[in-house]
Amino acid sequence: MTSLELGRISTRKLPFKYSALARVGFSDTDAQGIVYYGRYLPYFDTARVEYLRHLGRLVGDGEHEFVMRASALEYFAPARFDDLLEVFIRVSRFGRTSATYEGAAYRMEDDALMVTARQTLVLVDLHERRAAPIPERYREPVRAFEGEDLDE
Repeated sequence: MTSLELGRISTRKLPFKYSALARVGFSDTDAQGIVYYGRYLPYFDTARVEYLRHLGRLVGDGEHEFVMRASALEYFAPARFDDLLEVFIRVSRFGRTSATYEGAAYRMEDDALMVTARQTLVLVDLHERRAAPIPERYREPVRAFEGEDLDE
């Protein structure tokens, strides 16, 4: 069975090469009718999952897993109920044990930048509960997709 991909390759906002769409739901908004700041994290999570699905790296080896180490978001404009957002995502850097993702969410209607994100995930050995070196089998598909835009 083929896995349905909810994202797509895009060259609209280079250096980003991949994006996923998100529709703002009523439950995502606060009393002022705008997206509650914490609700952007799931939009970036979904884009990251679809990016990894696209690269064939969604499922790990069962012994290692990436965990969130740091997450920083910057807000530029408010999104509202029923806005369609295009959430761009990429791996911008590999360290020995970490991967840094960058993201940007734009409102489709007027291409306004809503939020940017910078998130660092660390590969953890699940048995030892400590950071582990990122193997080449993970790096290679990201390197092939991101090309010269990837910092290693």
